[in-house]
Amino acid sequence: MSIEFLGVGGLAQIGAMKKADKTQAGKKTGESQGKDQVQFSSVLQNVQKAQATGGSMQTQRNERVQELKAQIADGSYQPDLNKVASSLMQFLLEEKQI
Repeated sequence: MSIEFLGVGGLAQIGAMKKADKTQAGKKTGESQGKDQVQFSSVLQNVQKAQATGGSMQTQRNERVQELKAQIADGSYQPDLNKVASSLMQFLLEEKQI
Protein backbone atom coordinates (compact mmCIF):
# COMPACT_ATOMS: atom_id res chain seq x y z
CA MET A 1 0.00 0.00 0.00
CA SER A 2 1.35 3.42 -0.94
CA ILE A 3 0.08 6.71 0.44
CA GLU A 4 0.87 9.96 -1.31
CA PHE A 5 1.40 12.88 1.04
CA LEU A 6 2.06 16.35 -0.39
CA GLY A 7 3.38 14.90 -3.62
CA VAL A 8 5.68 12.41 -1.91
CA GLY A 9 4.77 8.82 -2.79
CA GLY A 10 6.04 6.91 0.23
CA LEU A 11 8.97 6.45 2.59
CA ALA A 12 11.37 5.38 -0.13
CA GLN A 13 11.11 8.76 -1.83
CA ILE A 14 11.61 10.63 1.44
CA GLY A 15 14.81 8.70 2.12
CA ALA A 16 16.02 9.32 -1.42
CA MET A 17 15.45 13.06 -1.04
CA LYS A 18 17.46 13.20 2.18
CA LYS A 19 20.34 11.30 0.61
CA ALA A 20 20.37 13.63 -2.38
CA ASP A 21 20.43 16.68 -0.11
CA LYS A 22 23.40 15.27 1.82
CA THR A 23 25.42 14.66 -1.33
CA GLN A 24 24.68 18.14 -2.65
CA ALA A 25 25.71 19.65 0.66
CA GLY A 26 28.97 17.72 0.53
CA LYS A 27 29.71 19.06 -2.94
CA LYS A 28 29.07 22.64 -1.86
CA THR A 29 31.48 22.45 1.07
CA GLY A 30 34.09 20.79 -1.10
CA GLU A 31 33.88 23.58 -3.66
CA SER A 32 34.38 26.39 -1.14
CA GLN A 33 37.28 24.93 0.84
CA GLY A 34 39.80 27.35 -0.62
CA LYS A 35 37.56 30.40 -0.20
CA ASP A 36 36.65 30.40 3.51
CA GLN A 37 36.42 33.86 5.03
CA VAL A 38 35.27 35.13 8.37
CA GLN A 39 33.74 38.58 8.80
CA PHE A 40 32.48 39.86 12.12
CA SER A 41 29.65 42.36 12.25
CA SER A 42 30.14 45.70 13.93
CA VAL A 43 27.72 44.60 16.65
CA LEU A 44 29.93 41.65 17.55
CA GLN A 45 32.98 43.88 17.56
CA ASN A 46 31.22 46.28 19.94
CA VAL A 47 30.29 43.38 22.21
CA GLN A 48 33.92 42.28 22.33
CA LYS A 49 35.01 45.82 23.23
CA ALA A 50 32.37 46.00 25.97
CA GLN A 51 33.54 42.69 27.41
CA ALA A 52 37.12 43.94 27.45
CA THR A 53 36.15 47.09 29.36
CA GLY A 54 33.69 45.13 31.52
CA GLY A 55 36.60 43.56 33.40
CA SER A 56 37.81 46.96 34.60
CA MET A 57 34.26 47.96 35.55
CA GLN A 58 33.90 44.75 37.57
CA THR A 59 37.14 45.57 39.38
CA GLN A 60 35.87 49.06 40.22
CA ARG A 61 32.58 47.61 41.45
CA ASN A 62 34.39 45.10 43.66
CA GLU A 63 36.49 47.89 45.16
CA ARG A 64 33.36 49.94 45.89
CA VAL A 65 31.67 46.94 47.53
CA GLN A 66 34.71 46.41 49.74
CA GLU A 67 34.66 50.09 50.76
CA LEU A 68 30.98 49.86 51.69
CA LYS A 69 31.53 46.65 53.65
CA ALA A 70 34.32 48.32 55.61
CA GLN A 71 32.10 51.35 56.35
CA ILE A 72 29.27 49.09 57.55
CA ALA A 73 31.68 47.10 59.73
CA ASP A 74 33.07 50.16 61.51
CA GLY A 75 29.67 51.91 61.73
CA SER A 76 30.50 54.90 59.55
CA TYR A 77 28.14 54.04 56.68
CA GLN A 78 25.51 56.78 56.27
CA PRO A 79 23.08 56.00 53.43
CA ASP A 80 20.99 58.78 51.83
CA LEU A 81 17.65 58.20 53.54
CA ASN A 82 15.72 60.12 50.89
CA LYS A 83 17.02 57.80 48.16
CA VAL A 84 16.24 54.75 50.27
CA ALA A 85 12.69 55.94 50.96
CA SER A 86 12.13 56.86 47.32
CA SER A 87 13.34 53.46 46.09
CA LEU A 88 11.26 51.66 48.70
CA MET A 89 8.11 53.57 47.72
CA GLN A 90 8.70 52.92 44.04
CA PHE A 91 9.20 49.22 44.72
CA LEU A 92 6.04 49.00 46.81
CA LEU A 93 3.94 50.85 44.22
CA GLU A 94 5.18 48.61 41.39
CA GLU A 95 4.36 45.47 43.42
CA LYS A 96 0.77 46.61 43.95
CA GLN A 97 0.25 47.22 40.22
CA ILE A 98 1.24 43.70 39.27
